[in-house]
Amino acid sequence: MKNMSSPPQISVVGASSPKKNARETAFEVGRLIAEGGGVLFSGGLGGVMEEASRGAKEAGGMVVGILPTYEHHHANPYVNIIIPTGLNRARNVLVAACGQAVIAVDGSYGTLSEIALALNIGRPVAGLLLDWEIPGVYIAENPKEAVDWAFTTIGGAQLGE
Repeated sequence: MKNMSSPPQISVVGASSPKKNARETAFEVGRLIAEGGGVLFSGGLGGVMEEASRGAKEAGGMVVGILPTYEHHHANPYVNIIIPTGLNRARNVLVAACGQAVIAVDGSYGTLSEIALALNIGRPVAGLLLDWEIPGVYIAENPKEAVDWAFTTIGGAQLGE
């Protein structure tokens, strides 16, 4: 049963060294998640994680960073709640599990592992700017489509409704 008092939780995963268009895309994804009333979860570091966090934070949203280290200061400056795990790449399981849906932007093997983990535990995944075709991943054309899809998939309203 869905907890009606809890805001939607969406994990954003992606490249730590993204292309410029991926940075802009991640920022927009974060902004739209916050504007839709969602909480953004990520690995809490740089690249796509930082840009999505910045977009959400600037839009007044809540940002949770699940760090691979034990050090709070490793979080990007836009994270509201820092969870230092000391789990290195194993923290990818937590990032995938915390979101009721996952949006992947650009990325490499770490992103691919988070996508696989999310799909394996039944989390819906949308992709933007991915270099791979992955069965079960919804490929969105733009950030609004990805975020609308995520909210709709987890039972929330689409943006602008």
